[in-house]
Amino acid sequence: MGKTTLILGASANDNRYSYRAAQMLLAANHPIIMVGNKSGEINGHAILTSFPKDANIHTITLYLGAPRQKAYYEDILQSGAKRIIFNPGTINPELKQKAQEVGIYCEEACNLVMLATGQF
Repeated sequence: MGKTTLILGASANDNRYSYRAAQMLLAANHPIIMVGNKSGEINGHAILTSFPKDANIHTITLYLGAPRQKAYYEDILQSGAKRIIFNPGTINPELKQKAQEVGIYCEEACNLVMLATGQF
């Protein structure tokens, strides 16, 4: 079993990178939790519209731009996550600094490339 990964900014639209990330994470046997602004599902996994409490999250991978991340700061920082992946277009120095202050490792990388090259 892989690292439980929360996809923040998940979408059931198969043209979105968050959708592709969900598919690739599942194919690599990483359990996923998805949070988006609209409910839906990907491969039978529900997209939640609120951040789950008390989930055992290893990694948070961001597919939300910096302005939309602010609403999730408290949830992210209190999630117990070990790592945040800032995908292209989601770089946020403010959140990165806050996360590092509470001991969360931050990476500015592409989750899809990381999975494809075995660096996840």
